[in-house]
Amino acid sequence: MFRCLFMKHICTTHCYRKRLGLNGEGRPARHPKIELAVFDMDGVLVDAKSSWAWVHNHFRCNNNESVERYLKGEIDDLEFIRRDIALWRKSDSEHSTISDISSILEDVPIMKGAKECMDRLAENGVVLGIVSAGLDLLANRVAHELGMEHVYANGLLAGRGGILSGEGILRVPLVDKASSVRQIASDTGIPLSRVAAIGNSCFDIGMFDVSGYGIAFNSEDECVEREADRVITEKDLLLVAEAILEQ
Repeated sequence: MFRCLFMKHICTTHCYRKRLGLNGEGRPARHPKIELAVFDMDGVLVDAKSSWAWVHNHFRCNNNESVERYLKGEIDDLEFIRRDIALWRKSDSEHSTISDISSILEDVPIMKGAKECMDRLAENGVVLGIVSAGLDLLANRVAHELGMEHVYANGLLAGRGGILSGEGILRVPLVDKASSVRQIASDTGIPLSRVAAIGNSCFDIGMFDVSGYGIAFNSEDECVEREADRVITEKDLLLVAEAILEQ
């Protein structure tokens, strides 16, 4: 996957709304009390643009060709994942394992203020979730460190000895994060009007569209700022907690 050189191109020709044929109408009215906060991971909960790119950098490879084909609609999410994994396997002299990838991701830094943000929200009864098209190996570690209960992210399949099979597990399509937000809301019995969604790219607008309150944090795209109810440019997640609790 990616967090990417082509983002401005996406916003004009491959925005998630165009890919899904949506127009952004029908967003739930915001309730004054937020009970569920759903965060994107890459660039939001972690101070790294992409968990996939973090691994690419380790193996000294890039997925620019796959990015372009995905944006043109020539490949789907699962094929995108397969191609990313193939790059790692091609670049590594030995067969990479799940443990290898997990070790590579251990150094991804948590965003400033993340722990304080989650503690503050939890103290006020807010349920916490992650919805990311990034890697679940990192998302599960972040959730454990920050005390976040609900996690939706994409995975890697492995065979004997934990060796990567070359296939992935698609839980969160890049252009349809909204479905995962709806699922967490359904699982917790929390109305969408009482959900806050926090993201940084145009692909997070889908989360905003099904939530009562959308926050653009450390944003990469003007389009996500335009669609947000609140824009936070400083890289300190404690400001997100304050925005949720004060509104």
